[in-house]
Amino acid sequence: MERFSISGVADIERLEAVPLSERLPAQSTYELIRRGAMINPKKVALYFIPRGEDYDRPLAISYEQLWGRINQTANLFYDLGLRPGDTVSILLPNLPQTHFALWGGEAAGVANPINPFLGADQIKEIMRTARTKILVALGPQPGVDIWEKVELIRRELKLEAVLQVGGPGEEKEGVYSFDELVGKYDPTRLASGREIGPDELAALFHTGGTTGLPKLAKHTHLNEVYDAWAIAVMGDFSEKEVLLCGLPLFHVNGVIITGLTPFAFGATVVLLSPAGYRDRAIIQNFFKIIEQYRATFFSAVPTVYAALMQVPLAGEDLSSLRYAICGAAPMPVELFREFERRTGVKILEGYGLTEGACASSVNPRDGERRIGSIGIRLPYQEMKTVIVDEQGKYVRDCRTDEIGVVVIKGPNVFPGYLQEEHNRGIWVAPGWLNTGDLGRQDKDGYFWLTGRAKDLIIRGGHNIDPATIEEPLYRHPAVALAAAVGRPDPYAGEVPMAYIVLKEGAKATEEELLEYCKKAIGEPMAVPKEIVFLERMPMTQVGKIFKPELRWDAVRRVYQRELEALKAEGLAEEITVQVGEHKLHGVFATIAITLKRGVARERLEARLAEALSKYTVKYELKVA
Repeated sequence: MERFSISGVADIERLEAVPLSERLPAQSTYELIRRGAMINPKKVALYFIPRGEDYDRPLAISYEQLWGRINQTANLFYDLGLRPGDTVSILLPNLPQTHFALWGGEAAGVANPINPFLGADQIKEIMRTARTKILVALGPQPGVDIWEKVELIRRELKLEAVLQVGGPGEEKEGVYSFDELVGKYDPTRLASGREIGPDELAALFHTGGTTGLPKLAKHTHLNEVYDAWAIAVMGDFSEKEVLLCGLPLFHVNGVIITGLTPFAFGATVVLLSPAGYRDRAIIQNFFKIIEQYRATFFSAVPTVYAALMQVPLAGEDLSSLRYAICGAAPMPVELFREFERRTGVKILEGYGLTEGACASSVNPRDGERRIGSIGIRLPYQEMKTVIVDEQGKYVRDCRTDEIGVVVIKGPNVFPGYLQEEHNRGIWVAPGWLNTGDLGRQDKDGYFWLTGRAKDLIIRGGHNIDPATIEEPLYRHPAVALAAAVGRPDPYAGEVPMAYIVLKEGAKATEEELLEYCKKAIGEPMAVPKEIVFLERMPMTQVGKIFKPELRWDAVRRVYQRELEALKAEGLAEEITVQVGEHKLHGVFATIAITLKRGVARERLEARLAEALSKYTVKYELKVA
């Protein structure tokens, strides 16, 4: 692959003088991986670390073996009836077989990786929506409940076949052993003879759902091929790279940045155990792993960097690392600087979303890195900030440094969600996707996120960016993780509060941190009214702080405090408030009250309505 020096937008514009069709090395993910595998078939494509404690005893898989298994897996799927447009769902942790199923699935039909930590009902509904024909899932394993979920759902869905990884299968039940069957198929070519076009559907990734049915984002082969190529251009990838993969392979970051991209160019991937960064031994041995494999690159999210800051360096040689990527959420400036200072590793902050295949922008490796920025756009992808009206339609482009909605357009932008109802309102203009993020673009083309529209804390009409609170808190020596959300308030609508996880062994009180915030936060309206200490921050499966759970907790605390007065007045014995997401009402509270003997329910309900009438969150009452 031709290599380019990218130091700014001008370099991207010069690169774009040649049509993209003349730049892309392949039309499909299958063809792209084939080209990478042919560079050096005997080279190690994949090291698999079975457990973090055994980081120095990996399973090694060559490109010849990887390419053979992808063909064999595609041919197995084809033999079981999978055709172009048909879906194979994948319910696996990070295993070599996960890659075989992903790329074999895209070669035979449509791959649908699913988060195995979702509940059985959510998994079932994703598969029902995707019209899954074949399921590949991990067989019974100690301490892992994946197969238990499969047993709950497989008969309801009337699947063509279930392929069990790490198990013998039960053919009479329509369950087959993937490991026993796959080796029987041709490893050199697709038995179907399929020629895959760039606009054919490659994958369905679930996104945006934690309590209801997630949306299924469609990826074409062009979406994924382009994004892998563009990431390689911006990262100056070659076959010499060794990439660490710790993010899950049901998420686009793990699949594209530390999967398709290195495979496309004959590089080596180190798969950091089935649990990835969730394996505590992987984190504890991370710097040793870099030294062991002479890693040149890894991708992680801010919470992983925060965890690594708690791991002592013991003289490990990190000189092989060219840089690391941080994405998924903005990285606190203090964490960024401290990690670089301590390790000497250069961090490139980037930005992307499932609907954009994976990546949309990154700080240039050869140019100025602007800390706190998500960098410059990828070549051949357009990106800007715009003002939209109340219906989400385009009004005008933003001026330099004017905050607006970040929108993207280009070969990585998906064709839409599988469920048509989710496609309403996502396009601000033809081809231009509303990312849901707020940001600004400076005069040199660097983008800066200022928050998600739904994450803004709106205090009496005053918009507060959570980062205004979080950044100073991360500078406090006792704070490991910080997240700011809005707490319901009867007068201001919302007021800010913060949730904190302290560093191991550190001590701080709420009073100390509130006093610190008064001095450290330059915006008086943004000073939190309350600080809550947590042992663990709620996280998504890719390591992002899951703020909806914190917002629910903020509502719960307010309602619980309001209703404690009912106990003091002798109306109730016990009061419990639970808050979560309701598919019709959004944030929703369930209030369970045990009546005091002799108190009329009508009196309690009237007093309850009076106490909560100041707030907008709907609720239901359960009286015992």
